[in-house]
Amino acid sequence: MNYLLFTVFASGLTTLAIEMAASRLLGAVFGTSNLVWASIIGLILIYLTAGYFIGGRWADRSPNYKTFYTILAWGAFTSGVVPFVSRPILRMAATAFDHLQTGVLFGAFTTVLILFVIPITLLGTVSPFAIRLALKDANRAGEISGRIYAISTLGSFVGTFLPVLVLIPLIGTTLTFVAFAGLLLLVALAGLWLFAGKRAALAWAWMPLVLALLAVLWGRGSIKTTAGQIYETESAYNYIQVLEMDDYRYLRLNEGQGIHSVYHPSQLAYEGTWMQALVAPFFNSPPYRSQDVESLAIVGLAAGTTARQATLAFGSIAIDGYEIDPEIIRVGQEYFAMNQPNLNPIPQDGRWGLAHSGKEYSFISIDAYRPPYIPWHLTTREFFALVRQHLTSDGAMVLNVGRTPEDEKLLAGLAATIQTVFPSVYVMDLPYSYNSMIYATVQPTQAENLILNYQAILGEEQPSSTLLHALELTIANLRPVPEGGRVFTDDKAPIEWITNNMVLEYVLAGGE
Repeated sequence: MNYLLFTVFASGLTTLAIEMAASRLLGAVFGTSNLVWASIIGLILIYLTAGYFIGGRWADRSPNYKTFYTILAWGAFTSGVVPFVSRPILRMAATAFDHLQTGVLFGAFTTVLILFVIPITLLGTVSPFAIRLALKDANRAGEISGRIYAISTLGSFVGTFLPVLVLIPLIGTTLTFVAFAGLLLLVALAGLWLFAGKRAALAWAWMPLVLALLAVLWGRGSIKTTAGQIYETESAYNYIQVLEMDDYRYLRLNEGQGIHSVYHPSQLAYEGTWMQALVAPFFNSPPYRSQDVESLAIVGLAAGTTARQATLAFGSIAIDGYEIDPEIIRVGQEYFAMNQPNLNPIPQDGRWGLAHSGKEYSFISIDAYRPPYIPWHLTTREFFALVRQHLTSDGAMVLNVGRTPEDEKLLAGLAATIQTVFPSVYVMDLPYSYNSMIYATVQPTQAENLILNYQAILGEEQPSSTLLHALELTIANLRPVPEGGRVFTDDKAPIEWITNNMVLEYVLAGGE
């Protein structure tokens, strides 16, 4: 009975570990949106449902330990081979994702999820089968079934955290599959040895040997084979990829549809949203000069491009950069020269970090958005009130947000939310992109201030050409603040609904 209960624990552990590892297997190619998570969780629940039904009937027809542990061995083995079978499919999908080939993507996503049918269904048979084997007295049916489901759930609890926090960052997704599958396979073979004899166990002894061989030969293979790739790794939060093209380095995360940072050893101006963040304080009343900027906080530091641009424009001002993933900080320091002495990288969630900071800043840049990956808690009225609390009396905020030509609901909602906290809000559309910058100031200000401050900076002895260019682009591309947006609060912020609709409608309409 004790070994049977241990088996149930190991099965629950492996089932949830496989589910968590499956999210990382798919997340590196298809992203980690709630649509991806819902697909994984939903289909795995369907497979488990089938397993419960099949396991109950199977146990009644063949209520013996040999059948039970043989099923378990096959469930473990097929779980371990999933990442190897899926690898060529996922690499093909990664290429298709770079070109937004939706038909190929849908087919690859469906195929990989189907690969989990056999292992998860077999693992789903464990609990009802174990109850049938343990049940000797009908009067104890409730006690026995409750104990087995409790121990299985306890294993699932451990399996939720162990792969994400320990094994995936340590050995990668593929070997995490192998580790848990191998553990469960050893439990199954030991059970066969104990309850059915040595011969029954040796009949399946080839299974761990095959998994070990696969791990040795292909366990450390690259996840993607993107042109220009010089580094990739997995952290507790992300799949991280560094590309190098024409001496430029680019940081991509997960499915790679966004460039989160860029670096060149000698080229210091990178255009884009990083440069446009510099404009925020210059909506203040003139004369406001570059030397008036004393400090900056960045929520969404990534590999430090915004910090590099700010140092170029304002000198060695104090910069706090909040980045939730410490592995991204390490990659930034190693591959993107993110080693400015004035930059303090902080491995914390931006909202939590600001809430526990006693500092005030000249301006705060929020660059943690990319549809559909927008942390909803960084979009609410309460969050923007927190941002305002950490700005100086003439402080400003800048927010980078995505949109599509036909859908500005996210932009309008954020603008409406920010207007409940800040007296003056401005919007500019970044040319040749689907990004808009939202600026907000602590003091009531006017858009005309931007032109007057631009003229004042022109008169400085050595004005920053990067800052001047950013001001010129903003002045030329300011637009009316969109109206009619819904205000987001901590109680109600349907960000996923808005971003999922935005992305799906755009892709299905043939957007590139």
